[in-house]
Amino acid sequence: MSDSTLPPVLAEIREEFLELEEPERLQLLLEFSHGLPEMPAEYAGRPEACERVVECQSPVFIVVDVVDDIVTMHASAPPEAPTTRGFASILVQGISGLSSESVLAIPDDYPQSIGLTRAVSPLRIAGMTGMLLRAKRQVREKSARR
Repeated sequence: MSDSTLPPVLAEIREEFLELEEPERLQLLLEFSHGLPEMPAEYAGRPEACERVVECQSPVFIVVDVVDDIVTMHASAPPEAPTTRGFASILVQGISGLSSESVLAIPDDYPQSIGLTRAVSPLRIAGMTGMLLRAKRQVREKSARR
């Protein structure tokens, strides 16, 4: 992974994880799960307005807004899926506020780089990767409409 393409917030989050021992990384992921913002009113309770992330076992929905080339990511994940909520929260916090170009430059392997590949199942890492790839696709589509 090239650090030069990693936005500062995502680089900082990755460093936070890598500075910890594996068991503590899971605790940090749980802390991120508590920080997942609620969906805005225009999307809350309207899964048809969002995209289902089928790579996730839990019902996870994302939507990306691009206004004046600034990206805002929204996600919902059930409270009983803290790992998934944690991954969604990392991406929401790391992507929101970036330019389209910065989001599209995020390496696709970012989820594998934060030090959780041995602590959580490959299926969960695939879920986070799915969230990232879908967010990037939405950014591409919504940026092209301008």
